[in-house]
Amino acid sequence: MTSETIKTVLFDLDGTLADTAPDLADALNTILRANKRPALPFETIRPVVSHGGMALIKLGFGLEPEQPEFEPLRQQLLEVYANNIANHTRLFPGMDELLEAIETHGMNWGVVTNKPAWLTRPLMQALELEQRAACIVSGDTLAERKPHPAPLLHACQLSGCLNSECAYVGDAERDIVAGHHAGMTTIVALFGYIGREDKPETWGADALLESPRQIMEWLKLSPV
Repeated sequence: MTSETIKTVLFDLDGTLADTAPDLADALNTILRANKRPALPFETIRPVVSHGGMALIKLGFGLEPEQPEFEPLRQQLLEVYANNIANHTRLFPGMDELLEAIETHGMNWGVVTNKPAWLTRPLMQALELEQRAACIVSGDTLAERKPHPAPLLHACQLSGCLNSECAYVGDAERDIVAGHHAGMTTIVALFGYIGREDKPETWGADALLESPRQIMEWLKLSPV
């Protein structure tokens, strides 16, 4: 597959399309303080954000999901986050230009995220992207979530393209695994929430790119 054959570009949401870490970090630190625990530095929280609320509770409280305190804390986190979902969240620098270039060149784009729809939709609305996206597939749209390929294949159907005509951009290994199993071109967003222990060069992606501008260049799209 080459960049010339791509008609649809699908994005992971947290850490790829949008920089959601500031609001998620604020939510975690809010419940840490509410439970008389010290807040964590943003630099500690940022790499964990792509892995969702469960990973954030593990990080903040050192608990495992089977422990009785875990689920109430996760619900607290999600409630605080839902009420402050776009205070500081913005598209990554250059992402809006990339989306405009995709649209101007007769392609389309969509989102495939493990974030549940009740958080995904309000965030996409707040970013004024919901009407522009060809598809929005959330973590609870289907029974399966990434790294299963089903959400990506569903996004292809909604977007009106073949899997071979689709690229998936993400910042976690499960994104690349899902894309591979879906038969798509895969791109690692190195500007996303990649931890020190991650080795994206071993994930087998077709490209590892440092910025939305590099994605635009890799797709051979001229700026609008």
